Amino acid sequence: MTQVIRTPVDASDGLRLSQPAGRWVVVATALGAGLVLLETTVLNVALPPMARDLGTGMAGMQWTVNAFALALTGLILFGGALGDRYGRRRIYLAGLALFATGSLLGGFAPDIGRLIAARAVQGVGGALLVPGSLALIQAAFHSDDRARAVGAWSGMSGVAGAAGPLLGGVVVDAAGWRWVFWINIPIAAVVASLVARHVPDAGGGTAERGRLDVAGAVLAAIGFGGLTYGLTDAPGGGPIAAAAAAVGLLGMAAFVLVERRAAAPMLPLELFAVREFSAANLASFCLYGAVAGMFFLLPMQLQITAGYSPLATGLALLPITAVVLVLSPRTGTLVARAGPRTLLTAGSVTCAAAALLAVRIGADASYPAEVLPVVLGAGLGISAITAPISVTVLSAVAGDRAGIASGVNNGVARAAGLLVVAVLPPLANLPQDATHNPEALDRGFDVGMVACAGLYFLGAVVAWWGTGRIRRAAR
Repeated sequence: MTQVIRTPVDASDGLRLSQPAGRWVVVATALGAGLVLLETTVLNVALPPMARDLGTGMAGMQWTVNAFALALTGLILFGGALGDRYGRRRIYLAGLALFATGSLLGGFAPDIGRLIAARAVQGVGGALLVPGSLALIQAAFHSDDRARAVGAWSGMSGVAGAAGPLLGGVVVDAAGWRWVFWINIPIAAVVASLVARHVPDAGGGTAERGRLDVAGAVLAAIGFGGLTYGLTDAPGGGPIAAAAAAVGLLGMAAFVLVERRAAAPMLPLELFAVREFSAANLASFCLYGAVAGMFFLLPMQLQITAGYSPLATGLALLPITAVVLVLSPRTGTLVARAGPRTLLTAGSVTCAAAALLAVRIGADASYPAEVLPVVLGAGLGISAITAPISVTVLSAVAGDRAGIASGVNNGVARAAGLLVVAVLPPLANLPQDATHNPEALDRGFDVGMVACAGLYFLGAVVAWWGTGRIRRAAR
């Protein structure tokens, strides 16, 4: 049978969410973005047994998380620019292939060094996947349906991420932590097939005619890499950690200078002149940084301090999946009707309350009284923040800059997670042997949750102040 590839859609007409073709676009793009989220949350549950098997401590676990986040953060803007220039579907499929390759290598990694390298390969794939996912949605749908399509996209991709803890617990208990990587390979193959069959390609606009900003990509990677190394090794790194942080700061300063002068910058700084765009990205930094920090420490606290198995940890976090599944698809409609400000602020405050409640989780924690309120609150809050941020970012820019805008926002969110995971353990005074020291982990966990609550509250303030005028554009 001859396979039919649909032709690109005219953005002035566009698909409707009520059409089967429109729903297929949402499914295919959300699954790809969800694969990146899934790997993050699956891995968090697998970290303690992984650390025991490979003989590593807190720094090894941080780098297992941050190697992925570093590659993703440093290259995500470049990935958006590649999609705008060479075709978003083509780059999206290349990202799937790289992500699957990194997953294969990670499953076979014999030591922590090669596992970290495999995670970096996954991150490069994610940098091509994530900005293209939302940009394909923006280009394919009629303007009247974009907010609802983004809501459906965020709900489906969010469910994939929220399902990660349970899936990770089942996989680790049944087959071992290496299968946390190998399960990505058949999923990536299915997603690639759906994208090739159902997703129309969408090139960019003026960005297609510019030169690729290779210097900006290199400087961003140097900046984030230096800062991450310096923050991660700060407790015992001495002069080397300080030098790495200094190199990172210089790299970031050089990045800003290059972007200001580049003919076709990877990060068009003029986008930040739009108040709503700047506010949404600042809120993203606070909120997604807090989410990353919270779910880096919470599975460890449940397993090491409270004595849960990986499967019990996944089951404990299951209500997040249920809440996100039920509520996230509806948030796009709410944003289209009322604008993002109220929903985003309420979700941020709810997440902050959940983080403060988490300090009650300790040794022999009662699930109904101490754990369940935290995961329910987190699920409610996360459901409420994802679609409003995405809609605000995309509504603040012209349609032909969707790839860049999506890349910027995702880059900000990933940078926040990268830096928070790097700085939270030293801030909380967690020792390298925290995986074998429940008392020290318990003390540091409380400090970490209070810090995450502070970030959530700051995100609420930014959201309330900065997104009030976007209601008409969102509608």
